[in-house]
Amino acid sequence: MRKERVLHVTRQLGALAVTAVTAAATLNGYRPLARRGRPSIVSFGLGLVVSEFPLQTLTSQLGGLALTARHMTRPVRIIAAVVAAISAAGLLNFNRAGHRAGIPLRDALDAGLGPDRRTDSTGLWRRPAGAGTAKSPGALRMLRIYRDYTHDGNISYGEYSSANQLDIWRRPDLDPTGKAPVLFQVPGGAWVTGNKRGQAHPLMSHLAELGWICVAINYRHSPRNTWPDHIIDVKRALGWVKTHIAEYGGDPDFIAITGGSAGGHLSSLAALTPNDPRYQPGFEDVDTRVQAAVPFYGVYDFTRFEDAMHPSMPELLEQMVIKQPQSSNFDTYVDASPVNHVAADAPPFFVLHGTNDSLVPVEQARAFVAKLRDVSTQPVVYAELPFAQHAFDMLGSARAAHAAVAVEQFLAEVYTDWQTARSERVTATS
Repeated sequence: MRKERVLHVTRQLGALAVTAVTAAATLNGYRPLARRGRPSIVSFGLGLVVSEFPLQTLTSQLGGLALTARHMTRPVRIIAAVVAAISAAGLLNFNRAGHRAGIPLRDALDAGLGPDRRTDSTGLWRRPAGAGTAKSPGALRMLRIYRDYTHDGNISYGEYSSANQLDIWRRPDLDPTGKAPVLFQVPGGAWVTGNKRGQAHPLMSHLAELGWICVAINYRHSPRNTWPDHIIDVKRALGWVKTHIAEYGGDPDFIAITGGSAGGHLSSLAALTPNDPRYQPGFEDVDTRVQAAVPFYGVYDFTRFEDAMHPSMPELLEQMVIKQPQSSNFDTYVDASPVNHVAADAPPFFVLHGTNDSLVPVEQARAFVAKLRDVSTQPVVYAELPFAQHAFDMLGSARAAHAAVAVEQFLAEVYTDWQTARSERVTATS
């Protein structure tokens, strides 16, 4: 009898535990439950899945509730149902925010470019026949889309084996003489990991379908390598693209650079330090200018240890990336920060960040954009996406699809202005 009672109580506690865990996962999506150490990585991962795939999460939560409900007493069942209903409301709100992400993105573009901007890139670049928006992203679709557009892979651009390789994304029917605009993708991974495969697939597939060429690169990682090896590789890869992309149908004169997280940092720094000999040792004369930059959830200031960094990042930078203490080598951290390279001649920027980013605080983006807008003579667009977590664009969610379209629209505007300026230069010299 006592055994049965213990089993009964255990089942009730187990059912309540399942309910509590599912509710905590939803709550974590709104406010990360851990912000330090390894638990913060788990918190980030759960938050990303919950906020980008809320309906799938809701299905799994209801499934868990259904499996445990038959073991519940009536009071416990009522508690579980109330908690599940609150969690469901939170998940449905996430779903609504993801599908309505086009609204803050549109508002950001209108504010930065004006309400009369282009919203359709048709006629700007030479599209393959039948080109349209890439197939609906979706997580599973993103796992397979690499083979649809990557027909030239693992191309060497430097001497460091697989760390200096790149992939070229393009439609197989792309006109090899068409001079397609180029998107240059720098992967993230906290400067210690990351790969040219698996990141920015929604964006690259969308643009490749429309007739762009996209280049995704690898670069040397820490701790085996030390700053500034990472940015030197990015610059070297840019030099390779300038020299060789015409062989694949791309236009070396129009390159937009993008990247997320550490890739957001590196893409921004590359865009703001064109032809800087400090980052181009041995290839100082190579042109590394870009015509636009689109960083996602990047780190823009390496000096803000106290108020705008994940608690683990200072140690990461000091021990594994820069390998120098900030206290005695402050200038190195200043120089590695894109915010300190902002100038009037910066290219057009479109900065994207999520309000719920638990790995890179949104304050990084806000301060960077504020300085850009104070100094740059070119457009600066900033989209702060409600409820979006770090890496929100990776999984092929509704929000990622909206972001890809918004980036296309931003680049269409920049490309139009660039074409006009080029025509004026030709006219003036003829």
